[in-house]
Amino acid sequence: MSRKHSTREDIRGRLRRYITAHFLVPGGEESLRDDASLLEEGIMDSTGVLDLVAFIEESFSIRVEDEELMPENLDSVDRLVAFVEKKRGLAS
Repeated sequence: MSRKHSTREDIRGRLRRYITAHFLVPGGEESLRDDASLLEEGIMDSTGVLDLVAFIEESFSIRVEDEELMPENLDSVDRLVAFVEKKRGLAS
């Protein structure tokens, strides 16, 4: 297993665990689709986004700028993983 793959899966796992531990995910972690909109599915609201950003900044040692607070970066597990990889310089 390559380091990049391992890192991506670690990021994905940490994000999924945080989301399911801190927000109401019907059916728990097993039912959370990586491509599901966290806002449209009612899993997170705007306050939840701010909580998630604080977790991302602390956990992955990155800074999320105000202009980066958009659904394209933060509205699904897949988008979150890609965003964290990009900010950490790990994107392929």
